[in-house]
Amino acid sequence: MVAAPDTATVVLGVETRDRSATAALTANSDRANAVIGVLQAAGVASADIRTSQLNVFPTSAPETGRITGYEVSNQVTATLHDIAAAGTLIDQAAAAAGDAIRVQSIQFSIADESAARAEARADAVRRALTQAQQLADAAGVGLGPVRSIVEVAGQPPVPYRAEADLAQKAVPVQPGSQELSVTVEVVHDIA
Repeated sequence: MVAAPDTATVVLGVETRDRSATAALTANSDRANAVIGVLQAAGVASADIRTSQLNVFPTSAPETGRITGYEVSNQVTATLHDIAAAGTLIDQAAAAAGDAIRVQSIQFSIADESAARAEARADAVRRALTQAQQLADAAGVGLGPVRSIVEVAGQPPVPYRAEADLAQKAVPVQPGSQELSVTVEVVHDIA
């Protein structure tokens, strides 16, 4: 079963450096807040915006090992329910954070896949019944009633992941499609 994703999860990072940890953290906070402001101004709900990583690391001179400054990175993960706006939001976030922006990833998913999964289950059962009949015919036996039907646990669908290309003026974001699969085991009596 193939379905069109309707949700994008974007991880936007901000990276700053300075000689002092305080200055690096202050600069990072200003730019990260600008990115968050862009998301909020575009209507992304506060519940769909979260800090997913915050690091402060010393940087050192390779030849002496002496601390020369500090690097701060902050990642914000945003869930976008309007995929069509994702490219524009990435552009606006890049403009707000400047050279400090880091587009870490974008993943597409289906917010409510229950209808698609139900359709995939029904298709899996139909296929299993057809295959069971083919096997019974090949063995020269009759197919009896169904004894059990079990959905076999499998891997959850892997969201499509794409890296954004900031070299272009308008970031193109194409969600493609996502495949949902269901595996069932149908046990019959043999007549």
